[in-house]
Amino acid sequence: MEILIGRVVSDAKVAALKDERKVVNFSIAINDSYKQKGTEQVKKVVTYVNCSYWIGEGIAAHLKKGTIVELFGRISVSAYTAMDGGAKASLNFHVNNIKLHGGGAKTEEGANETETAPTGKDNRKKMASVSAESITEPSDDLPF
Repeated sequence: MEILIGRVVSDAKVAALKDERKVVNFSIAINDSYKQKGTEQVKKVVTYVNCSYWIGEGIAAHLKKGTIVELFGRISVSAYTAMDGGAKASLNFHVNNIKLHGGGAKTEEGANETETAPTGKDNRKKMASVSAESITEPSDDLPF
């Protein structure tokens, strides 16, 4: 299993297939930077990854542009020929589990949400949600 962390590029879209299954499609951007050997110039690199989530379409409402996500699943590469005849490829990530870390659109209360989309037969329709306002700071009298 692979783990990717990135920022959602645009709002997720739910697609219905011929056999009535639904898939949530979205893309993430993974930012990286490094210094080229022998220079002080920092080179910034962005890698875009197309993602698909098959377990439940309810998460699509939370996958808004700008949201930081942590994805668990498997990665694959698709090679194809472009309309101009050139060879192209894209990265695809088949997501099994999603953790939202905020940074996207605000909820009605004005707080970003953190949500986990669980996997497993019994948990596919359940989603735990925690509002940033419901998290309290620990008290100063901790026993350790």
